[in-house]
Amino acid sequence: MKVENLLVKREELEQFKMILEDWIPKDASIAIAIAGNYVFYSPSTAHFHLKIGESVHPQSIAARVLSTRKKTEILSDDSLFGTPYYAVGYPISVNQEEAALIIVLPSTYSSEIQESYKFLTGRQEDDWTPIPIEQISHIESLQKRTWFYCNEEKFKTPITLKELQTKLPSCFLRIHRSYIINIYFIKRIAKDLTSNYIIELKNGVELPVSQSYLGDLRSVLEF
Repeated sequence: MKVENLLVKREELEQFKMILEDWIPKDASIAIAIAGNYVFYSPSTAHFHLKIGESVHPQSIAARVLSTRKKTEILSDDSLFGTPYYAVGYPISVNQEEAALIIVLPSTYSSEIQESYKFLTGRQEDDWTPIPIEQISHIESLQKRTWFYCNEEKFKTPITLKELQTKLPSCFLRIHRSYIINIYFIKRIAKDLTSNYIIELKNGVELPVSQSYLGDLRSVLEF
């Protein structure tokens, strides 16, 4: 069904926004999708910009909610819309049409609503060592494996960066598709010769900051 044929009044959709604004953070975006198209969008400056009438991407949270009619949560990297985000979708009805209400938040919110890891168990050859989470300086995805670093030692874990990102405490921040850092280990933030940001850790390690994650970094560290 085409959007122009849907008898949806903007005033009715605005009611959802009015109610939610008292409960959700100011940096949240709100979207409503019906019959495979977005019919309402109230963006924040932190997120990608949808257009009313735009088709729902088949891999998006809106598509999942419309097909399953269940509350859905996802943490997405920058591969789908160019910026990482955390989103919650709810099945609703608008004018007796099945719809999806989507709340989009910065990706950092996911770690605040779930119980965080207290330690990670890392492997070195045939030995396993539990490492307190606050002692880990950074985590890296390399050659389809995940490694974390503590006191200049390198440990392997079977948990992916995407999984870790949802359950690490708020002092951990993803800065790149391949890196998560502990902000307490940051020595300085600078620009390289190409004006891209890099982070130097206290142990001398330098890591690049992806443009997709720069907004989260600026928001958390306020620079």
